[in-house]
Amino acid sequence: MTIRNWVKFFINAMLIGGAITGVLGLFIRWNDVFAAPFANGAWGEFIAGFVWLVVVGMTMSLIAQMGFFAYLTIHQFGINMFRTLTLWNWVQLLIIAVVIFDLIVFRFMPNADTAAQGWLYAGLLAILIVTAVVTAYFKAKWTTKSTFISALFFMIAVTTLEWLPALMVQAGNADSWVTLLLFPFLAVNAYQLLVLPKYNAKSDADREKLEERRAARKANAKPAVKKS
Repeated sequence: MTIRNWVKFFINAMLIGGAITGVLGLFIRWNDVFAAPFANGAWGEFIAGFVWLVVVGMTMSLIAQMGFFAYLTIHQFGINMFRTLTLWNWVQLLIIAVVIFDLIVFRFMPNADTAAQGWLYAGLLAILIVTAVVTAYFKAKWTTKSTFISALFFMIAVTTLEWLPALMVQAGNADSWVTLLLFPFLAVNAYQLLVLPKYNAKSDADREKLEERRAARKANAKPAVKKS
């Protein structure tokens, strides 16, 4: 990917993370952040709270982007280590199963003190899995079928790893953070997974145009040298 296209890719991912967190934060964090300023007409504080959540979302986007490029390296390493993509896919499926088991048994169940929390965690797990399956489906549809398992692994295992710090929070408003921070990770990771081939293709096209311009300049320069 060229620097120019990488910058576009980076900025778009940042904007997605910030927008998702800011907008959903209005609902998920309403009682904690926005209710009092709204009731008191403290619009400066209200806007500051919204901007703060946007910055949080952009920070989560940075984490998601680091996770994505780290996974690209791990994916290539896995293929080389296990020799074939088929065997590496089975390993990824096993890791997915372990990650989901860990989420349920060690993250959600110990913190589900009430029925409402139990339903909340079940809903978040369902959102994680459904989003991963849908993203992997379109990734396989737009590229090759062999990418389905890898995309599923990235959307579940890597997203959970990025989400883990929020899952370990024990503060009183932990549930709202766990809920809110899942969505920028999912949105940014899905964006990266689905849009990266477009930016790679655009980069290849830009390189071809650059080579054509260089060749044209050389061709135009030769007659000038001979004439002199």
